[in-house]
Amino acid sequence: MCGIFGIINAADAARKTYYGLHALQHRGQESAGIVTTAYDAARKRAIMPAIRNFGLVTDVFRDDAVFQHKLAGDMAIGHNRYSTSGSSTNAANIQPFVVHYRNGNLAIAHNGNLSNATQLRQLFDLNGTLFQTTSDTEVILHLIAQSRQFRQRDQILDAVSQVEGAFSLILMTDDKLIAVRDPHGFRPLMLGRIDEAHNQGKPAWCVASESCAFDLLGATYVREIQPGEMLVMEKEACETGNFESYLLKPTSQTAQCIFEYVYFSRPDSRIFGEMVDKVRRKFGKTLAHEAPAPFDSKGKRTIVIPVPDSSNTSAMGYATELNKIYCHEGERDHFRFEFGLIRNHYVGRTFISPGQNARELKVRLKFNTVEGVLKDRIVVMVDDSIVRGTTCRQLVKMVREAGAREVHFRVTSPPVISPCYYGMDFPTPDELFANQFEDIDGMAAWLGVDSLAYLSEEGLLEAVRETNSIPPNYCTACFTNKYPVPVQVPKETEKEAFEFV
Repeated sequence: MCGIFGIINAADAARKTYYGLHALQHRGQESAGIVTTAYDAARKRAIMPAIRNFGLVTDVFRDDAVFQHKLAGDMAIGHNRYSTSGSSTNAANIQPFVVHYRNGNLAIAHNGNLSNATQLRQLFDLNGTLFQTTSDTEVILHLIAQSRQFRQRDQILDAVSQVEGAFSLILMTDDKLIAVRDPHGFRPLMLGRIDEAHNQGKPAWCVASESCAFDLLGATYVREIQPGEMLVMEKEACETGNFESYLLKPTSQTAQCIFEYVYFSRPDSRIFGEMVDKVRRKFGKTLAHEAPAPFDSKGKRTIVIPVPDSSNTSAMGYATELNKIYCHEGERDHFRFEFGLIRNHYVGRTFISPGQNARELKVRLKFNTVEGVLKDRIVVMVDDSIVRGTTCRQLVKMVREAGAREVHFRVTSPPVISPCYYGMDFPTPDELFANQFEDIDGMAAWLGVDSLAYLSEEGLLEAVRETNSIPPNYCTACFTNKYPVPVQVPKETEKEAFEFV
């Protein structure tokens, strides 16, 4: 679920990329990198200087001087890493990757996961190809380098036509910015435009995982890169925006990741044709009909609290809809939305932290309860999903310790029962919370709640389709175990399957 950003024809391109990555920090926190284009007068050739390191964007680029000197140029791409393929501790896996081959320099940033990377890598190994990383993204670079096509754009088109699975890509050549999205459209990829007033009198164009990356730059959302599209942007066409577009091999239907709406994307982003905030509110409203909260017999309002921050808007929709359903005209509301958990925003997202021990430690550092809101109340906790259950169980314990009389748990997505092989680091089936119990009562008992309910698969899809005026097809494999693209699972299921020894 990495964050990727690219920009062309931009004054101070690297700094704008920095701001774009900053807006996409929620998509990956392990490492960050930016690559730009420049001309080396001494060597009389184009070069691609890069800065990449472990840590958050603000940590990697804390020295402002790099934007004035090393990362000069009017074109750049950047990457925030959340590892699903290749070790999270191997510095060679930090993107964007940069190579020099017969057609010049080439840089690539990838969000997603290639489902046939294992097979392709084994074929390259048999032919003696040397790999510098353990990331599936490097397979794409070798396919480009070994393509028999003459033009660079045709080599890239040839390469991406051979890979399967999830890939939203931004590639940078010495004179072009290229955006590619897989035919199923698993991961989002947006096109934006910065007008002349914000870019020293000339228009710039940018591509990002989510539209929230455009807002900080004063860029205007233009459209999505379509599933199966390769958009080639050249500087000469930036004035008109008349870029060349190519179609990859067609597919019968899209399979856009519904978990982007559930958890990963920011609520202020537009993805898959609709605002995330609007879809999440509808999740909460639909859940209110499927699994209402209990009334408080003491005459107090039942308190509805989100597990911040990804559940804020869905919990708001849940509480609002409950009052519409159960409160008659002139009555006081029976349900009240409150913030009973306060999040420390200086701690990262626990779900995307590699390693279970690191996750548990961050939960303890990340949240605190508001006793005045929770004490002697019936509390309904609303969360977007339960993957491992560790975080939820700790939070329920904290809410009870704050004095809640009853604790009920509502989830605005179905139970997660299957790993994702398209770019999310879900654990193996046996490690998933929903697979460890025979029924919902067993799950509730382990969590320590008085009741537990999930949004149904039908309710989830209905909510998205009612919200989106032109609803695409979605991938729900993590909820249904039905994979739209066949996956080839390595014998070693860990991210370090190809790690050097």
